[in-house]
Amino acid sequence: MRPKALEEVIGQEHLIGPGKALTRLIAAPKFPSLILWGPPGCGKTTLARLIAHSVKLHFVQVSAVLSGTVALRKIFEEAEERWKWGQGTLLFVDEIHRFNRSQQDIFLAHLEEGTITLIGATTENPSFELNPALLSRCQVMVLKRLEEQDLEKVLQRAETFLKKKLPLDITARTSLISMADGDGRALLNMAEILFNEENVTLEKLNQILNKRAPIYDKGQEGHYNLISALHKSMQASDVDAALYWLARMLQGGENPQYILRRLIRFATEDIGLADPQALTQAISAQQAYHFLGSPEGELALAQCVIYLATAPKSNAVYQALNMAQNSATQHGSLMPPLYAVNASTKLMKEIG
Repeated sequence: MRPKALEEVIGQEHLIGPGKALTRLIAAPKFPSLILWGPPGCGKTTLARLIAHSVKLHFVQVSAVLSGTVALRKIFEEAEERWKWGQGTLLFVDEIHRFNRSQQDIFLAHLEEGTITLIGATTENPSFELNPALLSRCQVMVLKRLEEQDLEKVLQRAETFLKKKLPLDITARTSLISMADGDGRALLNMAEILFNEENVTLEKLNQILNKRAPIYDKGQEGHYNLISALHKSMQASDVDAALYWLARMLQGGENPQYILRRLIRFATEDIGLADPQALTQAISAQQAYHFLGSPEGELALAQCVIYLATAPKSNAVYQALNMAQNSATQHGSLMPPLYAVNASTKLMKEIG
């Protein structure tokens, strides 16, 4: 099912096509090392294979989850041998962010010598997960999740490949694409199950697949992206967006107590004295959830999010405290003026 040429790649039109960034790099005299950053199932591995074929380099693929330093050193030795005979090596490292800092440093000398060209694939932000020295030697290409029209093309390609139509009605087909959540690999995995069924309706689809968990890693970047989206939606007084991001976090298994801590902070930092009741609402939501638990307590979170999103905004308290703290840092341990000091002894009274 993998595309055999760049022209067959579905999605990523911002990188592939006449005059686009990746196409121009492939046509250049020397292909640089790359970091492909994108969500699961968007085509990172496929692109790496097609690039290796296009630039006439020997292709080697490893996974940072399964490979260690010993395996890398063997690959580098083999690459050096090929280099002596005029054959370059393109090393594709899947999940490259899983390598620790020391392992990432091993690549540097070989990139400098030119014995390997590196393509690293990651679902995590390279700025946070990769060494600056390694990152500075690579160009970062950002891949996007596949849109619904892209996923429809993926399904059509599967049907052509198998010479068989998926046995889904229109509603079920639309729902299947939505379940894939931009992940082409997940879509094909689900479709593979459904090709063996007959007359699949939406209800039957949900029974067969039992739905797919939303893409949300509460311990990694998705955690920070969604809480940031919730925060900014409330700042912009966009209630619908704020509720959507709240629902995404709850469905993804985020700890509601973490969300509530952020809501309480928002009430003081972004609303403050513009509506003093905001803090009361946030604390009440925390207490209500603690008392009710899930799922009943989630209503308290929703009520709080709606209140905070619609409340007037002011960061005056936040700014004032920052200015006061900066002043305290700048001027050091100044003594209070005498008129502000408690005269608790006769001597203190005598000196004013």
